[in-house]
Amino acid sequence: MRLILIGQAAFAEKVLDGLRAKGHEVLAVYCPPDPASGKADPVKARAQALGIAVRQHASLKRPEVKQEFEDLNGDLAVLAYVTQIVPQSVFDLPRLGSICFHPSLLPKYRGGSAIPWQLIKGETVSGVTVFWVDPGIDTGPILLQRSAAIDPDDTAGSLYFNKLFGLGVDTVIESVELIATGKAPRLPQDESAASYDPLCRDEHAAIDWSQPIDVVYNQIRGCDPQPGAYTLLSGEKLRLFDCRAVRGGAHQVGTVEVISAEGLLIGANGGAIRAKRVRCGDKKVEAAVFAEERGLRPGTQLG
Repeated sequence: MRLILIGQAAFAEKVLDGLRAKGHEVLAVYCPPDPASGKADPVKARAQALGIAVRQHASLKRPEVKQEFEDLNGDLAVLAYVTQIVPQSVFDLPRLGSICFHPSLLPKYRGGSAIPWQLIKGETVSGVTVFWVDPGIDTGPILLQRSAAIDPDDTAGSLYFNKLFGLGVDTVIESVELIATGKAPRLPQDESAASYDPLCRDEHAAIDWSQPIDVVYNQIRGCDPQPGAYTLLSGEKLRLFDCRAVRGGAHQVGTVEVISAEGLLIGANGGAIRAKRVRCGDKKVEAAVFAEERGLRPGTQLG
């Protein structure tokens, strides 16, 4: 088939390679403009190396994007890790429409921070969905889904890179193959089971140490690596990473109890959190190194 790929980062790069390996023609790749650093997006670099046209628009709502799609006359648009809004005037243009990858088992966890919220809310099963694009936000008919287990110590980063990344690439490619053979379903989403969450930002990352240990730990896992769940140290945001929950025992809630090579042990409600790395400013560092540099001592109250 004649495809138009919209996406970014290593995920879209792997999808590009997978589609070509299946014999599909990728007419053009759309990705966001280069960042201020000037470093080329992996999918852009790969497309250029293959001699595929690369289009970079600050907004896909611009009239020239619609004209480009009309001129390309593609069979299908594949949205692989897309952060820009693709308007209906564009996604309806390919002969067979457009499909999109999403890192959850839709209709649950619609929105741009699906992975963090699954962890924050304590889910034990995740997955990926490829759906047909419609005017809603992640609301189109489901084409294909695959599930994956969430381990008790998974973070948003480990869940994506170790499990959903490869599974998602394979599911996108399998979906295109189903379309090519005329076997792709269009299963309406069950709106009664739908959920939508906002982008996970700092307003969702402040730790309340009085909450049960599992609530705190799920929040920390969901916010790792971004934005980083935080507590306050002398009025500054101290973000915690590479953490583990230590359940049970008597602990002083929100208090640094132990400082060791393993990190900071912080008392919580029903257990404690051991943070191996922290960030207070721009750079993540080993928690023990941070404690030494800041003169942090056991007994320090956080939050």
